[in-house]
Amino acid sequence: MTKHIIWDWNGTLFHDIDAVVGATNEVFKPYALPAMTADAFRAVYTRPIWLAYERLLGRPLNEGEWELLDGGFHEHYFRLCETCGLADDAELVLTTWTGTQSLCSMAPHEHLVPKVESFGITGHFTRIDGLLGTTGGEKATHMTAHIAAIGLDPGEILVIGDSVDDGLAAQHVGARAVLYTGGMTTRADLEGTGLPVVDTLSEALGYA
Repeated sequence: MTKHIIWDWNGTLFHDIDAVVGATNEVFKPYALPAMTADAFRAVYTRPIWLAYERLLGRPLNEGEWELLDGGFHEHYFRLCETCGLADDAELVLTTWTGTQSLCSMAPHEHLVPKVESFGITGHFTRIDGLLGTTGGEKATHMTAHIAAIGLDPGEILVIGDSVDDGLAAQHVGARAVLYTGGMTTRADLEGTGLPVVDTLSEALGYA
């Protein structure tokens, strides 16, 4: 039985695919790559994100190149995401769920918390954890720390996210997961995990 939901933020509750793609296109302009659409971005997206960048470039990143690209990405992303909103049914599912819920995101913590607050939804979460320090890695370790902090049995937790990495993180800690197609990952890649895949957050809530 599910008692607690751990939500992902970017691409799940927060519909920011346009900002992600726009910021990625900006940082790759000096490389003379063609601008990507959302579908083209989904085709190369993976975590850790530097592997996606290597797919785009067709080569390994040079020493120090990741840091420059990541810094540039976030500079553009923070500007572009100001016009992004919540997923269509995000507020509905947050208010419908009668158990507890928290937020575990790979976004920088200092940006995540005020962004969540700006939508007036902070009160729905018992805990909000973004990343402190380096961004771009895998989620499993971050998810492990989040579950330790909330002190719940992973067997009573459902993770809802938009990436293969969300599913792997849930499996790593022993939680169930549902993956949502509204974010950064293709349906085919999500289905490849063998986990349930849904097109709306309301559908995802049904698995709780």
